[in-house]
Amino acid sequence: MKISTKGRYALRMLLDLAEHQSEGYIALKDIAARQDVSKKYLEQIIPILNKSGFLLASRGFQGGYRLAKTPDKYTVGDILRATEGSLSPVACLDNEPVLCQRADICTTLSVWKGLKKVIDDYVDGITLQDLLDQQRETYANDYVI
Repeated sequence: MKISTKGRYALRMLLDLAEHQSEGYIALKDIAARQDVSKKYLEQIIPILNKSGFLLASRGFQGGYRLAKTPDKYTVGDILRATEGSLSPVACLDNEPVLCQRADICTTLSVWKGLKKVIDDYVDGITLQDLLDQQRETYANDYVI
């Protein structure tokens, strides 16, 4: 399993919005500049994030985007599933119950189920707020006199 550019950039975009949430609606060009990401690429991600209910949008001169909820309500897992689809390590785990014809006799199924659980538990245990807190802690002592 690899996370695509779309998933990585969506996470960076939402983290940027979380970091600047006190500024109101943020223009896409500002996010693109801060994140060193093409504005055109972010424009392709916006519909996915809108459809998932992650964003609020405002048109016009002061328009832009902001988070629909507080940063603690967004997990990395939710964001990656919206942009990537399933995070299952094998296709047979994309459905519940498992629809594979070999599920009853598959000796390796428990391995893949265990790996999926570890992935899901990990990405669902990290919120945008956790990442903001980690960022603040990392740069808290980064000063020059």
